[in-house]
Amino acid sequence: MSATSAPLEADAGTSQAVKAQLRLREMILAGELAGGARIAELAIVEKLGVSRTPIRAALMRLEQEGLLQSLPGGGYAVRTFSERDAADAIELRGTVEGLAARLAAERGVSPEVLAQARDCLDAIDALLAQPALDDEAFSRYVKHNESFHVLLSGMSASPVLARELERVVSLPFASPSAFAVVQANTPRARDMLVVAQDQHRQVLEAIEQREGSRAEAIMREHSRLARRNLREAVSSHQHADRMPGVRLIRERA
Repeated sequence: MSATSAPLEADAGTSQAVKAQLRLREMILAGELAGGARIAELAIVEKLGVSRTPIRAALMRLEQEGLLQSLPGGGYAVRTFSERDAADAIELRGTVEGLAARLAAERGVSPEVLAQARDCLDAIDALLAQPALDDEAFSRYVKHNESFHVLLSGMSASPVLARELERVVSLPFASPSAFAVVQANTPRARDMLVVAQDQHRQVLEAIEQREGSRAEAIMREHSRLARRNLREAVSSHQHADRMPGVRLIRERA
């Protein structure tokens, strides 16, 4: 093997592992791999059409994310979660985002980044101007919502904090849009999205006005909407078809 071919093969292996990780995560959250089910490595190799090495790397990463648990005799199983687990992950995300918002307000944010954040919120306003959100509009909402939260993370000008937020939102059910589908499928759906959007506007205003404590408090409160959606998703089975990952959560455990 030549010196130049070794790095290329390593890069290819890494790429396969990432693709396998994404596909396996998708399968778990889509309900294709049930909670508590042992992962049959050979079956996954055959299904995804990649070798064992990237599959094993993907399984290790999903264990680190918290979607899988290692078994005493070797191998992995799909984790299940208590409602408290999911609520704690959401609370942690709200705490870290609150700190990011406070630091952004205290340190100041460039006009260019603030303009990008306002563009995201303007796009959400345009969507919420519609009487109802169809699937396509809802997908756009999720995209703009996630973009705003990413921008908010960067406003802190702290690589350490941005790295921690990236880790937190990768926890199962902790991302800003993890339970947004619940808001799109209830009678008060649009009202909940409007409340969330108002909080987006308020935190951006607080950051611009250099009001750190206010910005932090708004983001802590913002995460409570997700906790409310969690409770509704777990207690109602009507969301299982569009959000089958909810089946991994044990109610009141």
